[in-house]
Amino acid sequence: MEWPRWAPPANFITIHYIYFIVSCLVTSVIFYGSSTPEFHVSYVDSLFLVISAMTESGLNTVNLSQINTGQQVLLWLLMVVGSSIWVSIWTVLFRKRAFERRFKAIVKAERRRALKRREDRRALPVLQRIRSVTKKPVALPSRDQILGSQVQGIAGPIRGDTSREPRSSRAEESIKAVNNTLDPHEPRADGHIAFASPPRASLATSSHHPEDQLCRRTNRSPSNAEKDALEEENNEDVFSWRNILTKHNVGPNAQFYNLTSAERERLGGYEYRALKILAVVVPLYAFLWQVLGAIGIGAWIARNSPEVATSNGGNPWWAGIFYTISAFNNNGMSLIDLNMIPFQQAYYVLITMSLLILAGNTAYPLFLRLILWSMWRSLKLLTKEDASCDTKSTLEFILKYPRRVYTNLFPSRPTWWLFFMVFLLNGTDWVLFEVLNIGNPIVEKIPLGPRVLDGLFQAIAVRSGGFYVIPISAAYPGLQVLYMIMMYISVYPVVITMRHSNVYEERSLGIYADDPRRMDAESVETHSLLGNASTALRKTFSFQGVGVPVAPKDEKQGRINFINQQIRSQLAHDLWWLALAVLIITISETKNFLQDPVTFNVFNVVFEVVSAYGTVGISVGLPDQNYSFSGAWNTGSKLVLCLVMLRGRHRGLPVALDRAIRLPSEELLRDEEEDHRIRVRKRSDSRASI
Repeated sequence: MEWPRWAPPANFITIHYIYFIVSCLVTSVIFYGSSTPEFHVSYVDSLFLVISAMTESGLNTVNLSQINTGQQVLLWLLMVVGSSIWVSIWTVLFRKRAFERRFKAIVKAERRRALKRREDRRALPVLQRIRSVTKKPVALPSRDQILGSQVQGIAGPIRGDTSREPRSSRAEESIKAVNNTLDPHEPRADGHIAFASPPRASLATSSHHPEDQLCRRTNRSPSNAEKDALEEENNEDVFSWRNILTKHNVGPNAQFYNLTSAERERLGGYEYRALKILAVVVPLYAFLWQVLGAIGIGAWIARNSPEVATSNGGNPWWAGIFYTISAFNNNGMSLIDLNMIPFQQAYYVLITMSLLILAGNTAYPLFLRLILWSMWRSLKLLTKEDASCDTKSTLEFILKYPRRVYTNLFPSRPTWWLFFMVFLLNGTDWVLFEVLNIGNPIVEKIPLGPRVLDGLFQAIAVRSGGFYVIPISAAYPGLQVLYMIMMYISVYPVVITMRHSNVYEERSLGIYADDPRRMDAESVETHSLLGNASTALRKTFSFQGVGVPVAPKDEKQGRINFINQQIRSQLAHDLWWLALAVLIITISETKNFLQDPVTFNVFNVVFEVVSAYGTVGISVGLPDQNYSFSGAWNTGSKLVLCLVMLRGRHRGLPVALDRAIRLPSEELLRDEEEDHRIRVRKRSDSRASI
């Protein structure tokens, strides 16, 4: 079926939109149809709730304790299938499958080679016994000889030979020499793809890195030459990417260039192996965090505070499970109407929920890289040098070039930058929670120890988690403004790191195309939307000719310029959505503004819109209800906020040109080579202008 010409391009973001829109429309009908007469939920509220759950927004227009268990389970499932980690899992699996389809013939050859390897291993004990008896070097027998009747003929005399003929002579005559040259296209024993490679001799002589010899026998002797040849064949692919990639063909952000087609195919094998590891690690990561967290929080509530759940007509275990899934997927929904207020002094619940919020979103790249690094180090320390070679080399490839295989995994330096930003922003929120609430009776009635922990929990939750330990409306105005800012920029650290580490850095900026001297209209629009005439003028004159930016004098300055441009572009892209939504909602809610100007004010509307767009879920609420402020809006305003939540969920996605979401193709390889040529030409133009 051909993709319609009138439709948006069939890329990752388009498919992502289709997935969310179709899922929300279908589940909203199911949610609406499952309402009970005791508490009927209108279709607009049903649509609002399912969109809020799937987009991780967490706003609710009705109390979740009043809906039936089936509807609660549906929201619980939507929180899982709408999370960023869930989407990334399917992206990894789909790309892994695409690699297998692209190299289908090689995968089949791998299986044949795996069978051969197993047969060769069965032959090895026989050879060792022969060598121990003859004390002479012997050649490897063929598979047919070892597996056939000749094996018995060889082994028999060794166990008990009464003949006068010397054993060594008879053993050597029984065995035929093996051909040391094996087909490089045959499959590997571990089931991984092994692509066309240079001759073994060239690999052995061209490797100068000390770790290149880790997986090869160190105590060799001339008498074991045939055996060593087989072992070297078994390990010829290990660390071979080191032989291919050097400082001369690896650019910034792991961009590979000037590679032959055979070398690119070989590196494709390592990317495939990396996807195989991530296809196990990432699902296991999400599963264990949620299962163990659900058991812990559910058991704590059931044992220590069951009345909190039962007072809302719920089950303590189910409340704990719902809390866990909501926290890990950064949703903020709660089956307890007072959210986290009843747990202000529950140390275990607050600490566990904080870790779940970090592990599922803000600090997910940090935890994932730490796990992969720990796996790599553990294998190096706890296994022999020649054991688990493929796994160790693939883990090292992932750690060195993560943005070629996964969206939310970054190199070492950007990961430390992300850690610093997470620490800085959360630390700022924590300190200001304590400072800006001085004199606030709602906060000061909490004992000092729990109050400090509450401030930390609120600092972590306000940027993405959506939970609250004090009513947001009771917080002083300065803290409310701070929270609104933090909700707005909540996605920035991860998004900027993701784009900053993109393989196709120039393309992700939206500046470069096939013609390196053509400036994209979006970049011009970004400058004009900033409203700063002097900045726009300076930027205009910083371009040569028709639009090639002058290369920065050093790499550090280039990185700063990249980050600045990404922030300006993101601000310009976000602001018009927020401004338009606030305008429509304030016009639509004019009647409520006139009837209750205290509750319905512009700040509260802006706060709710920013919370929806940031997919956070914190709300100033209503004085006489426990659900979100948007629950008192009319139908039109709720529908507008639904669109805001959908758009906000997609602003943190990788750009369509991200290497980690693209499928293997010739176009992908051409883009990488072309980006390198653009970079080189840009630097040449810069030197010429100087």
